Amino acid sequence: MALRRALRKHSRGRNYKAEFASCRLEAVPLEFGDYHPLKPITVMESKTKKVSRKGSTSSTSSSSSSSMVDPLSSVLDGTDPLSMFAATADPAATDSSRKRRDRDENSVVGSDFEPWASKRGEILARYTTTEKLSINLFMGSEKGKGTVTSAMSEKVRTRLEELDDFEEGSQKELLNLTQQDYVNRIEELNQSLKDAWASDQKVKALKIVIQCSKLLSDTSVIQFYPSKFVLITDILDTFGKLVYERIFSMCVDNRSVLPDHFSPENVNDTAKETCLNWFFKIASIRELIPRFYVEASILKCNKFLSKTGISECLPRLTCMIRGIGDPLVSVYARAYLCRVGMEVAPHLKESLNKNFFDFLLTFKQIHGDTVQNQLVVQGVELPSYLPLYSPAMDWIFQCISYHAPEKREVNTVLADVIKHMTPDRAFEDSYPQLQSIIKKVIAHFHDFSVLFSVEKFLPFLDMFQKESVRVEVCKCIMEVFIKHQKEPTKDPVILNALLHVCKTMHDSVNALTLEDEKRMLAYLINGFIQMVSFGRDFEQQLSFYVEARSMFCNLEPVLVQLIHSVNRLAMETRKVMKGNHSRKTAAFVRACVAYCFITIPSLGGIFTRLNLYLHSGQVALANQCLSQADAFFKAAISLIPEVPKMINIDGKMRPSESFLLEFLCNFFSTLLIVPDHPEHGVLFLVRELLNVIQDYTWEDNSDDKIRIYTCVLHLLSAMSQETYLYHIDKVDSNDSLYGGDTKFLAENNKLCETVMAQILEHLKTLAKDEALKRQSSLGLSFFNSILAHGDLRNNRLNQLSVNLWHLAQRHGCADTRTMIKTLEYIKKRSKHPDMGHLTELALRLPLQTRT
Repeated sequence: MALRRALRKHSRGRNYKAEFASCRLEAVPLEFGDYHPLKPITVMESKTKKVSRKGSTSSTSSSSSSSMVDPLSSVLDGTDPLSMFAATADPAATDSSRKRRDRDENSVVGSDFEPWASKRGEILARYTTTEKLSINLFMGSEKGKGTVTSAMSEKVRTRLEELDDFEEGSQKELLNLTQQDYVNRIEELNQSLKDAWASDQKVKALKIVIQCSKLLSDTSVIQFYPSKFVLITDILDTFGKLVYERIFSMCVDNRSVLPDHFSPENVNDTAKETCLNWFFKIASIRELIPRFYVEASILKCNKFLSKTGISECLPRLTCMIRGIGDPLVSVYARAYLCRVGMEVAPHLKESLNKNFFDFLLTFKQIHGDTVQNQLVVQGVELPSYLPLYSPAMDWIFQCISYHAPEKREVNTVLADVIKHMTPDRAFEDSYPQLQSIIKKVIAHFHDFSVLFSVEKFLPFLDMFQKESVRVEVCKCIMEVFIKHQKEPTKDPVILNALLHVCKTMHDSVNALTLEDEKRMLAYLINGFIQMVSFGRDFEQQLSFYVEARSMFCNLEPVLVQLIHSVNRLAMETRKVMKGNHSRKTAAFVRACVAYCFITIPSLGGIFTRLNLYLHSGQVALANQCLSQADAFFKAAISLIPEVPKMINIDGKMRPSESFLLEFLCNFFSTLLIVPDHPEHGVLFLVRELLNVIQDYTWEDNSDDKIRIYTCVLHLLSAMSQETYLYHIDKVDSNDSLYGGDTKFLAENNKLCETVMAQILEHLKTLAKDEALKRQSSLGLSFFNSILAHGDLRNNRLNQLSVNLWHLAQRHGCADTRTMIKTLEYIKKRSKHPDMGHLTELALRLPLQTRT
């Protein structure tokens, strides 16, 4: 009876603003000269003298007692090295650099085009041989050098004599060379070319290039041919550069230099004559392969002669390649033409495309007798022969696809693959190859509206009839989408396509699907859902979520994501309306709430449902949907008895009570601001929740039930205040509804008595040897709750707290350190106004020794 009379006293009144103020950190004034890590650094401007060419600097800085020293300025002595270079730079050089930069930025071939130099090393490392190689070396005969007359017939005769001399015995064949010996000899030829050019032996240089070009017709060691192509074309590139720079230098007069973007009208007659002379010499080469390669190497020199020279030469050179009978030699010739073509005229794609289609027409030659006999002689199988085409084909593809209309080229390729793979279901034997095609397409298409508008893309996906392969392809597509789609989208093309892709993944789930696989599929589908946004068209957004729920009902994480998305949609609506819902928006948020209320019961995880009920109820409350909020909270309360003793967490069974305790604490925090339903009586939800907690079967050695009751006491104490700690805008909580009504406070006190009686009863059951430590801990915790929330001016409640203090120390099981700190806190609080009664309490709380 004494206990009950003590509990009829109200909980102590709380001044939350004053408590917040007392808990703030003490503000300490900072003197101007004091150091503080967040204090801004003041850097004084320094004056520097003009920098001399030797780089010596001298500077004077204004001194101030309060200025901070900038460590970077002190190291540099106040001088910025970039400013030094800028100050001493030649204005003309600066202009030249600017022009060069502008020219690079305006270049058609940008940094996204992989240069040939990056592929060179890989080819040399991959295509090797242990067989012996041979090479013809130029011996350097100077016979027939003669004087060149001005008559055209004499020029032609002289050129032919010089070239005939080279072809009639001024060379030596070296046999039985190892691969390294061959590479060394090629490097020697490259150096000989440079030496001959430097010594003004231009004809000798041309002969070396012709000789090297002839080597590209030799396929006697066919596995080494790609590497041979790399080595020989290095020499051709050197020759082409030397010729171009020589003619360019001839265009310089005493007044000006030929600009980079020049026209033939800027070229003087001497340079044009020299350029024509080189083309005439090359035209005199009798063999097709060297004539093609050497002319292709100086293709850029056509700029000196005519504006249309390059565009006229490319088709002619493309046609020349048709005369090369060996398909391997032919494809590498096409690759070289693409190389020089991309360097000098990347915009002339027609010739490059024609080059590729010519190859497609002649590719069937690999099945002809000539190639087959050659492979038999060398002992090379077709699977080893075909990869020899890869470097050339890779380069040709890169050239013709660069800045090509992808929304057309890719579609053409996919259509052609579908055409050839559909008959007799040939695609069933080529899934790895088809997957490779898809991966390469999606690796380069990051604009998914363009990708999915490719007419043949989805029909191409339809060829993956085997479910496991089809799902893997869909996963690849979604991974790329999640990685590269940076902005939310509402593009109907993307939505329709990805809904189809996600539906394919979802429908693959069955009873045998592993949990890891389910998690991965759910992650990918959720990534798609999160990227869909219709902006302010909230109704369309909700319609999408409704459709997604019907499509992905077998993956619980997806349904959870949808519920969160709909709740967020309701809160976005509230934000747009600034909390003042119109009739239309009020109906819309109720539709969102209904979506969640219908969807949550379909989930399997018990705590997933509990937390979503609570979260959705909070959203409903924030949108002034009070009856719907009540429905969510009642559903959560009715679900608590179903919580099992053990739950599966990441494949391991764990006790559920700690999770239930965490949920209930969050629930209590929400119930503080939930207004009572007018038809259900005072604190209806709190009483319902207490009944469920009382009836729940707790573990025998668990004190979680008492910890929950302690949290309930905190809630009831907060509910008895005149003004609650927090509110929801435009929702009247019980402090506004009851306004300190005595009946409400009496009901609150009654619940407090009931809860405290339960706690004390439980403490009595712990008076056993094995439970004394638990009794001490719970007794001290209950004491702290009364100290924080109870009005200890009531003598009976004061006496109860003293009894709990002694109980905590009984049997020597107390946490002495904690009790010392608690007592210090009481003494400190007793010095505050209105807390003088704690002084007497402190005197009644002795600290017992363990002895």
